[in-house]
Formats: sequence, C-alpha cells, structure tokens
Amino acid sequence: MTEPEPARRSIHYAWIIVVTGTLCIVACLGFGRFALGMLLPSMASTLKLSYSQIGFISTGNFLGYLASVLFCGNIARKMGSRRLIIIALVIIGVSMALISQAESFSGVLILYTITGMGSGAANVPVMGLITAWFDRTIRGRAAGFVVIGSGLAIIISGKLIPFVNTLVGPEGWRINWMILAGMVIAISFIGHVFLKNRPVEVGLKPLGGEDITITPVTSGEKSAQSIYKNKTLYLLGIIYFLFGYTYVIYATFIVTMMVKERGFSETTAGNFWAWVGLLSLFSGPVFGTLSDRLGRKVGLMIVFSLQMCAYLMVAVNLPSLFLYLSIGFYGIVAWSVPSIMVAAVSEYVGVNKALAAFGFITFIFGLGQITGPSVAGLLAERTGSFSSSFFMAAAFAGAAIVLTGFLKKPGATELREE
Repeated sequence: MTEPEPARRSIHYAWIIVVTGTLCIVACLGFGRFALGMLLPSMASTLKLSYSQIGFISTGNFLGYLASVLFCGNIARKMGSRRLIIIALVIIGVSMALISQAESFSGVLILYTITGMGSGAANVPVMGLITAWFDRTIRGRAAGFVVIGSGLAIIISGKLIPFVNTLVGPEGWRINWMILAGMVIAISFIGHVFLKNRPVEVGLKPLGGEDITITPVTSGEKSAQSIYKNKTLYLLGIIYFLFGYTYVIYATFIVTMMVKERGFSETTAGNFWAWVGLLSLFSGPVFGTLSDRLGRKVGLMIVFSLQMCAYLMVAVNLPSLFLYLSIGFYGIVAWSVPSIMVAAVSEYVGVNKALAAFGFITFIFGLGQITGPSVAGLLAERTGSFSSSFFMAAAFAGAAIVLTGFLKKPGATELREE
C-alpha cells in the first residue's frame, strides 16, 4: 500500500508574507511618514516651529529615505531582507519614541531624518519579497495588497491623532508619537515571527510558478551590478520620478488649496482627505491585478491618465462636483504605481536583480518627492494660486503617459531567469 499524499495547504504561505508586508508598510511609510501631517499643527505650536522649519523636518525625512534606499538592496543581499526589515522597523519605532520627548527643532529634525532612513530600509526589501514569493502572473496583485498599508495608516492616524489631542490637549502630539512608536515596535515583532526571505525556507515554491527555480540571492551580487546597463530601468526610473513629483504635490497642497482658495472649512477638507485614504485601499489591488492582465505599460498609462484628470480638475476653477471627482480619481489610483513598478522591474531585470533595481528606481522616485512640493510651493507663491502648481502636475503626468508608451515587452532572458 502506498502512503496517502499529505493534504495541500489551503493558504499558500505567500499570502502570509503579503499580510505581514502590509503591516510593515503601515509602520514604515504610514506611521513613519504620512502621519506627520496630522501631528505637525500641535507640534509646531508647542515647539514654536516656523513654516520653513516644518518644511525642513519633512525634507529631512525624505533625505534620510533617499540615503537608505540607494544602499538597502546590497545590505539586504548580505544580511537578508527579513533581518533588514526588522532592524529598520525597530529604528523607526525608537526614533519616533524619542521624537515624543524632543524639545527643539534640531532634535526633531535629526530624529525624523533617522526615521526616514528606517522607512526606506524597510520599504524596499518588503516590496522585494513579493518578487521572490510570487510568479510574475500575479505579482502585481500581490504587491497591490501590500501597498494599501499606507492607506490604512492614513485612516488610523486620521482618527487616532485628533482623538488623543482632544483628550490630552496641546501636548497630545507627544502621546501620539509614543502610541505610533509602540505600534511600529509591535509590527516589528510580527515581522520577526512571520517574514521569510524565500519560499524554499518553508519547503515551498513561489505561488503561481510551480516550475520556477530561483538562484540563491547571495550568488546574484555580481549580476545585480549589471542592472545599471539596462536602459529600460532608467526609463522606469524617470516614469517613477514623475509619479513621485506629481502625486506628492497633490497630497501636500490639496487641503490647503481647498481652505485658502475654495473656502472650505478645515474639518470639511480633512474629511475629503480621509476619503482619499479610504479609496486608496483599492488602488493597489485593483490596478496591480489590471497590470497583471493587460501588461505593465497599459496599467501605468491608465493610472497616469486618471491622475492627470485629477490634477486638471482642481487646476481649473470648476464647480464642486469636479473637486469630488478629482479626489475620487486621485484616491482610486493613489498607491497603484509602486505596486506596478515592483512587478515591472522584476520582469525587465529578472527576479535575482529585482531588489537592487527597485531600490535604484525608488531613489529616483524619492528625488521627485523632494523636488515636487518645493517647486510647486514657489510657483504658487509667485502666481498667488495653487492652480499653476496643479497645471504643472498635470503636464508632468501627461509626460509620464508619453514615456510609458516607449516601454517594450520584457525580453525572454529576464523571463527565463524567473
């Protein structure tokens, strides 16, 4: 008699990686970056921060992020993505806890720059795990579920921070930093328990690719250097730069524009922004899956077309209905580009080089995030309206559509590497 075959797993461990990765994005990007906007008003009041100092704090975070994403691919290959993610999350949690005790601008600036370094060092390897755990046919969908962590964090911080501030008063921001820091540390422990670098560690193969054989990551160090000879990678980097440049303009100035130029109350404008967070939960899964079926080029072109419409609808002084549509278009595609880019780089450079490649284009994307708000702010100051800034964002989104049209199908060599 032959022994019965063991029962198949009902849920592939790859989906455990997705859920854990989503929590890691909640911590490293959601709490580590996007919660700042809710914390700044009370912080600025207590610490007597000027507008320029507030800007420097945000810029410091981005610079820390940039510094880490450029090198975290090489670091992850040496120590493993799992270990790097856990260490980075601990760094974020500790730095945020220390911010709660800060008494000066310089203290906040230094600590929040360190937070940014941790955010980059966690974000890139988290997204890189998707390339190891999923076949390219479902990689966009998987990455799409991971990136919704940012939207979840926007919703959590949008409800939690005002509630705590109401209970505690002017110093409520300190308690909020401690609460968020505690959540980040808790998520680092969850990552320690559930994250795995590769399917082989639990006796599995990548989901959707039963015949896939992946070379051990440590043997890919030389090949990772060859990504810089790949012309398509630079094109993806420029497209990702344009996304970073434009999406952060909208995120930074839409509420201010609604209050200053359209006469909305801060509460109403804040509720609009909460809708962006809610709608963004669908952006990654929907458009990641769409790109799996229609291709990365078509997926990106659809996303940038919707973003261009969102920017134009607020650039032109149209009735309020178009403002609602703008927020809807922006929210529904908010985190879709990162999920598509994760899948795209693995197809154009191969799985073994994907982590280094994604780190490289994320660095270029970060340059866009730093440049966009500063240029848009100067433009609005000179023209006396944010309309010019949103027109610029629309033009850049249009340029992204054109450049995406030049993407070619990935070569057979890269697909065989998978």
